Amino acid sequence: MKLGIVGLPNVGKSTLFNSITKAGALAANYPFATIDPNVGVVSVPDERIVELGKLYNTKKVTPAVIEFVDIAGLVKGASKGEGLGNQFLANIREVDAIVHVVRCFENTNIVHVDGSIDPARDIETINLELIFADIEMLDRRIGKIQKQAKMDKTYAKELAQAEKIKAHLEDGKLAKTFEVEDDEELAAWFKSYNLLTAKPTIYAANVSEDDLADDGASNPFVNAVRDMAAKEGSEVFVICAEIEQEISELEDDEKAMFLEDLGIKESGLDKLIKASYSLLGLISFLTAGEDECRAWTITKGTKAPQAAGKIHTDFERGFIKAEVVNYADLLECGSLAAAREKGIVGMEGKEYIVKDGDVILFRFNV
Repeated sequence: MKLGIVGLPNVGKSTLFNSITKAGALAANYPFATIDPNVGVVSVPDERIVELGKLYNTKKVTPAVIEFVDIAGLVKGASKGEGLGNQFLANIREVDAIVHVVRCFENTNIVHVDGSIDPARDIETINLELIFADIEMLDRRIGKIQKQAKMDKTYAKELAQAEKIKAHLEDGKLAKTFEVEDDEELAAWFKSYNLLTAKPTIYAANVSEDDLADDGASNPFVNAVRDMAAKEGSEVFVICAEIEQEISELEDDEKAMFLEDLGIKESGLDKLIKASYSLLGLISFLTAGEDECRAWTITKGTKAPQAAGKIHTDFERGFIKAEVVNYADLLECGSLAAAREKGIVGMEGKEYIVKDGDVILFRFNV
């Protein structure tokens, strides 16, 4: 999974990136401190593979990972080359979802690029730049197929849809609110455009430490973000980037005590991971053995052969059966052999839909 972190300059974007990836990207109180997109890989905390590792006395425990891309602060006119321009928008096209950091705190020492705190305005500024970039991309596609559309019905069909999407965007609406007709070709074209405003969005409401305990409920700026997110079906989580930076420097036991002192149950990174999995409809299945215990991220509804393909294409190509047991049941039995004896290990075929927490041993023949 790949997430792109965007936002206006000085909203706490790079501070957040630094803290969750410990990558040490430059954070400074001026726009464009991030000159190149920074990339950091973060492990997804999963106690289940740790426990499986103990059960199997495994040599290696490998969690699922999320890749974060920190994009330089966007400003009004970015799609037309303002600030550091739309070179950064190209980086966002490659991500699965966008994490949009919105400033929800007052601080006279940190200058806001527009002079005041207004989350609704800030979100609209970023969304408009993404819309403009999408329109530009569609213009290129329309220009490319216009001639062919006069002689070819398939191109004519695509052109009609591309023009409809463009009109939708020109009304100031996001591509994710465009209703694609129930048609495989139209759906495939829409997906191929890889529109920025079609990507799922998670809003990170960056607050001061005082607003963490009640999860921003008493902060009007946070409520404004929640209202906007609700309208577009996006997720919101409340975070204090400065606190996240402090947490990132602590050991696990110190971290737990620190969070308890603040009156919060989980770090911003934990919230972000949960929001990401929820928004993208992701789950994890597990593989276990003496050599390695590992978590694999898949989309809900994935069938056994395609889950096997996440490990290796040969597994999917030569899929025979999947030996499946629930994680909790396996731990309770103490071994796969004991679970088999109890009759709680299923031999599943090609139509089996993998569930979160399934421990799977794939049988294949290539």
